[in-house]
Amino acid sequence: MTCLVGHATWNEKIGRTMPVLPATDETIARAAGALAAGGLVAFPTETVYGLGADARAANAVAKIFAAKERPQFNPLIVHVPDLETAEGLAEFGAEARALAAAFWPGPLTIVAPKRPDCGIADLVTAGLGTIALRVPAHPIARELLEKARLPIAAPSANRSGRISPTEAGHVAAELGDIPDVILDGGPCERGLESTVVSVVDDTPTLLRLGAVPRREIEAVLGHSIEIASEDAPIASPGQLERHYAPQTPVRLDATQVEPHEALLAFGPEVPEGAATTINLSAKGDLAEAATQLFAALRTLDESGARAIAVMPIPNEGLGEAINDRLRRAAQAR
Repeated sequence: MTCLVGHATWNEKIGRTMPVLPATDETIARAAGALAAGGLVAFPTETVYGLGADARAANAVAKIFAAKERPQFNPLIVHVPDLETAEGLAEFGAEARALAAAFWPGPLTIVAPKRPDCGIADLVTAGLGTIALRVPAHPIARELLEKARLPIAAPSANRSGRISPTEAGHVAAELGDIPDVILDGGPCERGLESTVVSVVDDTPTLLRLGAVPRREIEAVLGHSIEIASEDAPIASPGQLERHYAPQTPVRLDATQVEPHEALLAFGPEVPEGAATTINLSAKGDLAEAATQLFAALRTLDESGARAIAVMPIPNEGLGEAINDRLRRAAQAR
């Protein structure tokens, strides 16, 4: 497989040796070998770039937590090639199977009761009796799973709490040469993390808003689904109050902007006067905005502005997930 490589010259760009490689059959096989040997591999999915390790190997998984500086009470998502493999790791009821049939492969993560003999390291699940599973759709992720022949635990490939990476260069900027391999597959198509749904009991719960809108999940289930409360126990990535955050302070619902601020705009009518402006979608398209969100935040964070002002974004469809990310990014340190 030869993929579009948006940052194939990243190694030369930063002037030092980095593990960024164009994703080809040869480099994907090399990455699979690194995983089998207990190493770390960054790879693209349709949502964001993930930092992967063999989910069965506690020592390898511990490297993820160390690299990300991630609290160990925050569980990881396990990537698998298909529903059959997922059902070998967790107990799937009728609603979990319905969601898998509708959205796998794709950007939905299902949290289900963990099978006692699943062989997944306890560190992956933070010692819980549940496990978060996803079947990715990205061809590079799928080829990596096929070649590695092991379940891959993979959170986003960035420092904990920081902006998620949607390009290989973002991974290199965040993690340097910590991964053994960074597979470059160009920009991620969706740009928002997977939606996470818990199906542990008789009442499915939305643990994280994401790339699959809530209304699409409700259409499959045939009933409404509630979002987990802010004080609910952590059962999924993305539930920490402060997350996805730039170093620069973020101001939400801005209708005016100051000269010292960078502006994250949305829609055709944009206030003037910002130090720099990026419009997530001039035509007001939420799917386009979701794809651009993290890369835009990263660029504005590096602009030198003293604050990032964010225009209002409709809280519907993918706008729910976009606003969730922005709200968490804006939480005071």
